[in-house]
Amino acid sequence: MFMKKILVVLTFITLSIGAAFAQQRIAYVDSELVFRHMPEYNSAQKQLDDLSMQWQKEVDQQYAQIEKLYQAYQNDQSMLNENMRKRREDEIINKEKQVKDLQKQKFGFEGELFQTRARLMQPIQDRVAKAIQEIAKAQSIDLIMDKGPESTFLFASPTIDKTNDVLAKLGLKFNPQLADKK
Repeated sequence: MFMKKILVVLTFITLSIGAAFAQQRIAYVDSELVFRHMPEYNSAQKQLDDLSMQWQKEVDQQYAQIEKLYQAYQNDQSMLNENMRKRREDEIINKEKQVKDLQKQKFGFEGELFQTRARLMQPIQDRVAKAIQEIAKAQSIDLIMDKGPESTFLFASPTIDKTNDVLAKLGLKFNPQLADKK
């Protein structure tokens, strides 16, 4: 008798929990697609690409100068005394160190490119996040996940896709050509 009561209580609890989860509303947004539709995102990305190319060109030029110094050193090595050889080697080593420091300053974690990306992209990301939160609140959605390139969706019903809602909230029109760029 006691076991039957426990079994009935456990069954009731299980069904209640299942019903509670069934009432959860879940949706997803393809944030990459939303960003591709945003002119300010594309402009910021172009700025970052241009800056990156400019800095990489500087680094490449400095490595080319170091290569010339090294070739000259190799050619002159037999004619140099020990003191001159040491000075030229130190010059090459110092220039390599300077270029590596420049690379770290520009491209390293917390470098100028990282900081510029954060400065340019944060307002855009905040705007998208706000639009998603407003849609979730307006449509009583409990959870909105991102279907970006990092996520793994084994299946996602198009009926819970809120990407177009986010685009509309941001005042953007869906462009199917941008959707095919994956």
